[in-house]
Amino acid sequence: METKDIILELRTKNGLSQDELAEKVFVTRQAVSRWENGKTIPNTDTLKLLSKLFNVSINTLLGSQKQLICQCCGMPLEDDNISKETDGFFNEDYCKWCYADGEYMYHDMDDLIEVCVKNMASEHFPAEQAREYMKDMLPKLDYWKKYKYIGGDEKFEEFKQKLIEEFNDLHVDGMPKVEKLNALVGGYINLEYRLPGGKTVKFLDDNATYLGNQLECEFGGNRCFGIAANMEFLLVCTYEEDGKNPELVVYKKR
Repeated sequence: METKDIILELRTKNGLSQDELAEKVFVTRQAVSRWENGKTIPNTDTLKLLSKLFNVSINTLLGSQKQLICQCCGMPLEDDNISKETDGFFNEDYCKWCYADGEYMYHDMDDLIEVCVKNMASEHFPAEQAREYMKDMLPKLDYWKKYKYIGGDEKFEEFKQKLIEEFNDLHVDGMPKVEKLNALVGGYINLEYRLPGGKTVKFLDDNATYLGNQLECEFGGNRCFGIAANMEFLLVCTYEEDGKNPELVVYKKR
């Protein structure tokens, strides 16, 4: 589809008249009419406003002119997995797992590779083959090419250290001292906890990335501690092998 058809379709799908759309993106009705007639296309600033308004990428508005891939992990990008800035505008360079809430989530290539391998490995694509593929592909992406210029490594390490201190300040009985946090995909650690009334609840987002770890209980036995955190909360739980019989120990807002 061409831009003129896409704008028309999005406008009508959202129940907007040309006048109403024009008001929302600060142009005249005549400008909207020219877009939909194919006489002109919106300028860059207006494309950004249309992108945010309709919750689609600028790439989509322009007729998907190119195949976008995340410049951190290499994942193909579609409108439902493209990252957003804190102001709600799309960031079409990254997926929402590699860049979230204005922060780069991966600062160690090996951490990212291990997360990706867990998602990619299959009977026909063994983990070691997936790992070698990622080791070859990631250095070619813009994020890792320019990583040393981003200036976020020190800040990110400070954030991780702050979380480690906060976990240790909880003084949870039987939980060893936290010394390291890894990047973890929510879908792998989002356990379902049973509430006193019998209902079950999950506290994490399967599609988000957290900092966490698994720790052996100091009292021995067959239960482990699982910890996870982001900028908003700390979570501590215990569970048996393969995440069975999980119990929530701490859920604390930061």
